Amino acid sequence: MTRSDLVAQLAERFSQLTHRDTEFAVKTILDAMSDALARGHRIEIRGFGSFSINRRPPRVGRNPRSGEQVIIPEKLVPHFKPGKALREAVDTHVPVIDPDTPPTAP
Repeated sequence: MTRSDLVAQLAERFSQLTHRDTEFAVKTILDAMSDALARGHRIEIRGFGSFSINRRPPRVGRNPRSGEQVIIPEKLVPHFKPGKALREAVDTHVPVIDPDTPPTAP
């Protein structure tokens, strides 16, 4: 699902909101979440999951072209941990695809 898919689905579900209002609401929520993570806060949405910041320590890597060692600096990266309800919902609704079974034609 893309951002525009989310906006379209919400606008369809809540007919009292215009497409523009729905787009503004989604943008506002995502911006607020981004700002909170950028400030180092943790976001927890019960039944969905939590967003936090993980620290990747500095390390030594290699330049694939020349093979020389390169120091990769420390990074702070966003991390998502799904909640129990989301894990269970995905587990019960997603069909398990057997890799040995050939795909069916439409």
